[in-house]
Amino acid sequence: MTINHAILGILSCRPMTGYDIKKIIQESDIMHWSGNNNQVYKALIELHGEGLVISEVRYQESLPSKKIYTVTEEGLKVLREWTALEPEPAELRKPFLLQLKWADVLDGAQLQALLANYENQIRICLAMSREKARRGDGLKPRSSRESFLWKMIDKNAVSTYQNELDWIQGVQKQLSELDAGGADKLELQDS
Repeated sequence: MTINHAILGILSCRPMTGYDIKKIIQESDIMHWSGNNNQVYKALIELHGEGLVISEVRYQESLPSKKIYTVTEEGLKVLREWTALEPEPAELRKPFLLQLKWADVLDGAQLQALLANYENQIRICLAMSREKARRGDGLKPRSSRESFLWKMIDKNAVSTYQNELDWIQGVQKQLSELDAGGADKLELQDS
C-alpha cells in the first residue's frame, strides 16, 4: 500500500484540503506514514498528474485561499482495484521485541525498567486508541456497512494494544517468578 491509496480513500469520503488529509493521516492508528507536508503534497501532485484527483482553489475573504482536492472517477476505479487485491499478511515487526531478544545483557533493575517503560507506553497507546475510537477520525461513514467496518478497525486497534498490555504484564509476572528462584517451576505458556 502506498500513501497515494490512503489519500484516494480519504478523498473518496469527501473533498478536502491537503492540510485536512495530513491531519487524518497523522491521527490514524492504521496509516503508518508520518503525514508530513512533503509526503502528502508530493502524493497529491502525483495523483493530480495521473488524473486521479482534481484540485480547485477556493478564495476566502481575509483568509488565505484553499486548494480543495477531489477524487475523480478514475481515482475511484484505482481505489476499487487496489482494495480488491489479495491482502498482505500482517507484519510482526516490533522494535521492542528485538530489544527484548537481547535484554539478558541487562541487569535485573535495567530489565525491569525496560519492561515497565514498555508497559507504560502500551497503556498510553491503549488509552489514545480508545479515545480515537470514541471520537472518530472526522470522516463520516457513507453507509451502515462502512460504519461497521470502521468500528471493527477501531476495535482491532484497541484489542491489539490490550493484547500487548496483557502480554507484557505476563512477561513481567513470569520473569519475577523466575528471578525469585522458580526457574524449575516456571512453565512457559503457549498461547
